[in-house]
Amino acid sequence: MAEQNPAHAAGGPVPGRPGSVAPQVPEPSEPGGPLPPKPDQEGPETVGPTGQPTGSGQDRRAQGGPWLTTAQGTRLYDTDHSLKAGPRGPVLLQDHHLREKVMHFDHERIPERVVHARGAGAHGVFLGYGTATEICKAGFLAKDVETPVFVRFSTVLGSRGSADTVRDTRGFATKFYTDEGTFDLVGNNIPVFFIQDAVKFPDVIHAGKPHPDREIPQAQSAHDTFWDFVSLHTEAAHHTLWNMSDRGIPRSYRMMEGFGVHTFRMVSASGGTALVKFHWKPKLGVHSLVWEEAQLLGGVDPDFHRRDLFDVIEAGAFPQWELGVQVFPDTPEQAFEGIDLLDSTKLVPEELSPVQPIGLLTLTANTKNFFAETEQVAFHVGHLVPGIDVTDDPLLAGRLFSYLDTQITRLGGPNFAQLPINRPHTAVNDMLRDGMHQTAVHTGVAPYHPNSLDGGCPFLAGAQTGAYVETPVAVPAASKVREAPLSYADHFTQPRQFWLSMSEPEREHIVAAYTFELGKCYEQTVKERQLGVLANIDPVLCARVAEGLGLPAPEAAVPLADPEPSPALSQVGGAWPVDGRTVGIVTDGTGDLSQVRAVRDAAVAAGMLPLVIGPSGGTVGSDGDALAVQRTFATARSVEYDALLFAGVPAPAADAAGGGDAKAALPQADGADPRMVLLLGEAYRHGKALGGWDGAVRLLEAAGVPAGAEGIALGSDGTEAFDRLARMLPGHRVWRRFGAD
Repeated sequence: MAEQNPAHAAGGPVPGRPGSVAPQVPEPSEPGGPLPPKPDQEGPETVGPTGQPTGSGQDRRAQGGPWLTTAQGTRLYDTDHSLKAGPRGPVLLQDHHLREKVMHFDHERIPERVVHARGAGAHGVFLGYGTATEICKAGFLAKDVETPVFVRFSTVLGSRGSADTVRDTRGFATKFYTDEGTFDLVGNNIPVFFIQDAVKFPDVIHAGKPHPDREIPQAQSAHDTFWDFVSLHTEAAHHTLWNMSDRGIPRSYRMMEGFGVHTFRMVSASGGTALVKFHWKPKLGVHSLVWEEAQLLGGVDPDFHRRDLFDVIEAGAFPQWELGVQVFPDTPEQAFEGIDLLDSTKLVPEELSPVQPIGLLTLTANTKNFFAETEQVAFHVGHLVPGIDVTDDPLLAGRLFSYLDTQITRLGGPNFAQLPINRPHTAVNDMLRDGMHQTAVHTGVAPYHPNSLDGGCPFLAGAQTGAYVETPVAVPAASKVREAPLSYADHFTQPRQFWLSMSEPEREHIVAAYTFELGKCYEQTVKERQLGVLANIDPVLCARVAEGLGLPAPEAAVPLADPEPSPALSQVGGAWPVDGRTVGIVTDGTGDLSQVRAVRDAAVAAGMLPLVIGPSGGTVGSDGDALAVQRTFATARSVEYDALLFAGVPAPAADAAGGGDAKAALPQADGADPRMVLLLGEAYRHGKALGGWDGAVRLLEAAGVPAGAEGIALGSDGTEAFDRLARMLPGHRVWRRFGAD
C-alpha cells in the first residue's frame, strides 16, 4: 500500500494545486529558475538507451535557467510580437523566432490535430449571388455559379474523443473546389480571437489545453492555466467574454454563425480593391444551449452536435448559411470608424457596416468515411484564388506559416493535396515531384522552369489568363521591430460594448459562466487578477462574479469606455424558420392516438422533426392502431427537444419499478411516470415551449409548473395545442421565462 501523504492525513492543503508554489497577483518580474516539481511528482529513472543507470539526477533532463531562449539556447528579448517592417507590418520572412516557435507548436501532436481535433464534416454546394462582382473577380462568387464545398465544424481545445457540447470556440472551415483552384475560408464561430499576433498562438493554446502534468481537465477552459494566461494577457478579454456568453455553447452547428476573423482584401476585375470581413449567417438564426443542457448532454449524448448535423442532412432538412461581407475602403490606414482592421481582437459592429449577402451555402451530403474525409481534410488560409488576397494582420501572417507545417506532420508528407478530399477540381501542373505518398504518375523529363525539353510546359500565366497576382500594396519604409501599433492597446472598449449589447438573460448566463469557470480554479490570485480584468469591462459584471467567488470586487484600473450597444450581437429578439426543430410528443398509448398522429403530421408539414416518446420501444396502441415509438421514458431527456407536447398524463411504464432506471426512483405524482415529470421540469427550466391536451395540466402541476406560465400551450385537442406551441418556436426559447421582454 502506498504511504499516505502526511499533509493530507493531517488535514493539510486540498489536492489539486496546479504548481508547486502559490503565485502572486502581479506578474513575476524578478528572474528566477524553473520551479521544482510538486511532492507527488516523479519522472522515469535516468537510464541509458540500453537500460544502464546514468547516475544523473532527474532535473538534468529538465529545462533550466531563468531566461527565455530559442531551442538553440539564444536568449530572447520579446515573444509577444512578430518581427515586422514597422509596427503595422507586414511580418518579415526572416523572423526565425516566429518560425521556430510556430513550427514546433504545429508538431506537438501526432497524429490528431493540435487544435480542432474534434470535428464533423459534410459536403455541400455554394451558390454565388453575383452581388460581390463589383468588388471581387473570383469566379465562384458570380451570379448562379455553383461550387462544390466541404465544411468541417470543430471544437478547439478537446481531443478527438472529447464531448461536443463543451464551452469552447468552434471552427467553421469551408473548402471551395472552384474552377480557379481551391479556396479555403478557415474561420470560427466567434469574430474575434484571443491574440493579436500569431507568435502568441502556442501560448494561448498551451494555456487552454489540459495541464501537462496530469492531462486534465479535458476540453475546457475552467482551470488555472487558462485563466492565469488571459488575466495577464488582457488582449484576450474580448474573445474570452464571447466564450463565456451563450456563443460558447451553440445549440447546433446549423444554428451557429461563422466568421473569417481576419480582414481580407478583395480585388475586382478592373483592379480596384476593398477590405472585407467574412460572415456566415445561419438561415435558422443563432441559437445556443443553456449551461445545464450542455452539462447533461456531456453525459447523455457527448456526440450531440455531430449527430444533429448528420441526422438533419439524412432527413433532407439541409442546413444553410448565407455568406456575407462587411466592406471597407482600402485605405493606407486600414481602419474603419476608428477600428483597426488588422487587429483580430476587434470587430466592426454591423450597425456601422452591414453584412452584405454574396452567396448561399447548403450542406447536402454526409461523409462516406469519416477518416478519409473529415479527418484527412487539410485547410490552409493560404489556399487563395484570384480576387481574394491577404492583409498585414500579424495573426494571419503566422497562420500562413502554420497550416502547411501541420499537414506535413499529420498527413505524412508534402503530397497531402493528392488525398481525395483535398484534390483541386481544376487542372494541376505544379512541377512538384516525389515525396512521401506521391500517387500521381508524372511524365516528362523537365520539372523545372524554364525548359525546352518538355516543350516549355508548364507555362506561366498572366493576370489575363487567370493567374493569381498579389495586390501590389506599398510597404512603408520602417525599422525592423517587435512591436504592436498603438491602436492594438485598447483591450476593453469592445468587450464592454459586447456586455452592454446583451439582454438580461444573456448577461445572467455570462455571470454564471465566469463564476463557474473561475470557481474551478485553485489559485485565489488567478481569480483576483481576472476580477481586475472584469472591472475594466463593467462594474456590475465584476461585482456579481466576485460575489459568486466570495471575493471583493476591485475598482477599474482604466476609465470605463462608453460605446454604443450593438443589437446585432444579441441572440434574443429575432424570429427564425422552424425547419428541423425537434418536437417530442409524449404518450403512454392510451387515449385517442389519432390526435398524436395529427400532431406528428402537422409537425412534419411544418418542416419539424416529431419524435414520439412512449413507455417502451416498438409501438404504442393496439395492433390496428399502432404508432411507432422513437424514444422511451427511460431514454428521453429535455436536451434533445426544442419543444414538448403531452398527450394527457403518461402513466408509469413497466420499468418505473425495480430500480432498473434511477430516474424512475423519484416520487410518483398524480399517477404520472416520474421520468416524465423530470422531463417536463427540465424543459421548463431550459426555456422550452411546452404544451398538451387531454388533462396534461395535471402533469404541469405535478412538476410545479403553473398552467398560466409563459410558454405553455394547452388545447382542447392535439391540433390546437400544436398550433399554439408552433407560434413560440421561431424565437428559439421562451425568453420571458428568464425575465426578458
